[in-house]
Amino acid sequence: MGTIKKPGVHIEEKNAFPSSVIQVSSAVPAFIGYTAKRPTNQARRITSFSEFNQYFGGPAPYLFRLHGKGDDTNLPEQAPSAKETVANEAIGEINGYSLSRVGSAYRLYNAMLLFYQNGGGTCYIVSVGGYDDGEPIQAASLMAGLQALEQEPEPSLVLVPDAVSLDTAEAFYSLCRKVIAHCGQMRSRMAILDVYQGYNALQNPAGGKSVVDRFREKVGSESLSYAAAYYPWLETTIVNESDLSFQNLTDDSLELMVEMIRNELSLDDQPETEPKWEAKRKKMLAALVKQLLDYAAAAVKDGTDHPGDTEKPSPADMHRSLLTVSPAYKDLLEYLRKSLNQLPPAAAMAGLYSLVDSTSGVWKAPANLSIISVIAPSVPISTEEQEYLNAPLDGKAVNAIRSFIGKGVLVWGARTLDGNSNEWRYIHVRRTVMVLEQSMLLAVKAYTFEPNQNATWTTVKSMLINYLTQQWKMGALAGASPAEAFSVRVGLGETMTAEDIQSGIMRVTALVAVNRPAEFIEISFAQPMQKI
Repeated sequence: MGTIKKPGVHIEEKNAFPSSVIQVSSAVPAFIGYTAKRPTNQARRITSFSEFNQYFGGPAPYLFRLHGKGDDTNLPEQAPSAKETVANEAIGEINGYSLSRVGSAYRLYNAMLLFYQNGGGTCYIVSVGGYDDGEPIQAASLMAGLQALEQEPEPSLVLVPDAVSLDTAEAFYSLCRKVIAHCGQMRSRMAILDVYQGYNALQNPAGGKSVVDRFREKVGSESLSYAAAYYPWLETTIVNESDLSFQNLTDDSLELMVEMIRNELSLDDQPETEPKWEAKRKKMLAALVKQLLDYAAAAVKDGTDHPGDTEKPSPADMHRSLLTVSPAYKDLLEYLRKSLNQLPPAAAMAGLYSLVDSTSGVWKAPANLSIISVIAPSVPISTEEQEYLNAPLDGKAVNAIRSFIGKGVLVWGARTLDGNSNEWRYIHVRRTVMVLEQSMLLAVKAYTFEPNQNATWTTVKSMLINYLTQQWKMGALAGASPAEAFSVRVGLGETMTAEDIQSGIMRVTALVAVNRPAEFIEISFAQPMQKI
């Protein structure tokens, strides 16, 4: 109390407890990619998928081209229209016709759906471009989004869903190395990485390097404890049947679709022995198909629901009619849906990280968890292949996603890319220590410029002990007692010298014992001798 200059009763309040440590958020991912609305090149915090739609718009347009036999699916047959780009990605064949995706495969929107369906919550979005830019996905643009995150202290995870759509594997892995370096420099966040072309089998049938081998070779060797990778990609249910129709095909693909439907219905075959009723039926179907497909071309070019003659059916009516008369048309849309639903797993894992942290705690390994909205992994993983993924010689473990009978699709791995490190082998160990570090760092900042003396040391030590004791009680730290779980040291002769004090340096040391997972469970059986 200051100098008293007047008589009476005076009250002075004193703090009975030391300052407390406020724990930082442990699972706040930041997504970098392309969106429908124009980008701001700034990170925006959202808390729900409805907010994402509000600020960043809807999904990217799905546009495909149908090719006849012998056509090159890697290039467009003619100059692309205004709504197309020159990027054409071959996706497979159906009924003798090949299919390619026109334009860049923007994946951020579907990744956000997968994130929220698996327990996601608060996150940051960095939009680096729009769908209507007319340019392929650029690594430089994604890097600019990464730089925007340097000013945001809250994100604890970094994901770049659109990175797998880069033109070359080298561009993808160069970006991965920069994302890992960013996380290592910030020391407060981890990267969740996908494997480039992770829908391919683990063993290359041509005898070359597999996609996982190339990932390990190209991902680098620095700050690997700040990154985790998952393989394979997932067969999801994000895109629904109602999301697709003939309007997702390019204008020049409609004639080939007509040809496919006519061949399927045998509308051009008129054998002499064909009954009159069958010939009449084919004639009616041929007229219907021609009417519908002629109108389809006009609808796509006009871009309205009722172009020209309003007595003709709407695109929705035409779509339903085609589904009714043509199984081939239904198969085509189903094939497109399956190709769009093949998604990389990083966004789903970010959702599971958030779910685990909110229900159990950051110290719980994000593994042995079921993934929602997923039918199966794109590639089945055997037990022998899991060994190769989990414990390679170089330590760059890639976590497997596997399907088990009666259990569904489970995450079956919890390792960082620094698998040979005894300290940072497991994801939850790295993330737990990050949370403890950042929480204590922010708390101790309040004592900057305080006197570097015994009273300050005692206050800081008491504050950190109370915080770590609370973490031990919740299960974050291992040990039968707080003394076995952690220790905090600060003071002259313990962590500092007289020279440190003269230099204005206060050194604090905290030792913590983080829980490790029961990754390998061994059960031993012994048969005792029969007693007579």
